[in-house]
Amino acid sequence: MNIFVFDIETVPDVDAGRKINEFENLEDKAVGDAMLQMQLQASGNEFLPHYLHKIVAISAVLRSRDHLSVWSLGEEDSDEPELIKRFYKGIDRFTPTLVSWNGSGFDLPVLHYRSLIHGVPGPSYWDNGSDNNAFKWNNYLNRYHERHTDLMDVLAAYQGRANAPLDKIAALCGFPGKMGMSGDRVWDMYCQGEVAAIRDYCETDVLNTYLVYLRYELIRGHLTQDNYDAECQLVKDTLEKEDKPHFSEFVALWNHSAQKSST
Repeated sequence: MNIFVFDIETVPDVDAGRKINEFENLEDKAVGDAMLQMQLQASGNEFLPHYLHKIVAISAVLRSRDHLSVWSLGEEDSDEPELIKRFYKGIDRFTPTLVSWNGSGFDLPVLHYRSLIHGVPGPSYWDNGSDNNAFKWNNYLNRYHERHTDLMDVLAAYQGRANAPLDKIAALCGFPGKMGMSGDRVWDMYCQGEVAAIRDYCETDVLNTYLVYLRYELIRGHLTQDNYDAECQLVKDTLEKEDKPHFSEFVALWNHSAQKSST
C-alpha cells in the first residue's frame, strides 16, 4: 500500500481580489492585505473563503513498499496549475491512501476550487466508482472512507467541537510540532520572495502529520510496537541522509523531546 501524506500552503488570490473587489490599481501586496482586512472586518478573523486561497506549496511524504520520500511538489517557481497537476498525477500513478490533518476542512476544498478555476483534471481522485468499481466503496471524496484519511476528523470522532491543532497533538506525542513558523506568516514571506522557506515549513508540517499517522496506525493495531519503532527510525534515517537544515532541526527537536520524555 502507498501512503501519501500531504499539506498545502496558501496566500490570498490577488487576481480574484481584483476581479471581485475592483482593486485594479493596487499592487499585489496591497490587494492581499486589503482582502485580509476586509475579511477581518466581516468575520472577526482574516481567514479567507476557500475559493480565495492560492496554493503556493504542496508538500508530501510518500511511503511505498520499500521507500520513503519527503519533498515539495514542483519547483520554487512552479505556478499553481503545475502544483495541482503534480498532485493529481501522483494519485493517478500510485493510487495511494491520502493522509492529511484537516484535509477535508481545508486542503481538499481549496484544491477542488483551484483545479476548477484552472481546469486541471484528476480522474482517479474524482472517481466515486463510475470508472473503477473498487472506488464505489472506498474513494477520496467520502468523508467516512479511508482512501482519504483526515486524521483530525477521525480522531475527533467527526465532531467539530473536538478538533485539535496539529502542532499541539504532535508535541504531546513527542514530535517536534511547529518550529518557529506558522501559517499566518506565509503571506508576508511570500511577498518577500521566501518561497523556499514556505516549502521547508510545509515539509515539516507534513512530517508531523506522518508521524501522528504512524501513531494512529499503532493504536488501531495496524503496526506492532516494533513496526512502529522501525518506521520512526526510517523517518530519522531518511531525513539525516537528506542533510537539509530544516530536516536536521526537525530530527534534533524530535530527539530532544524523546530525551525529555525519558527523564
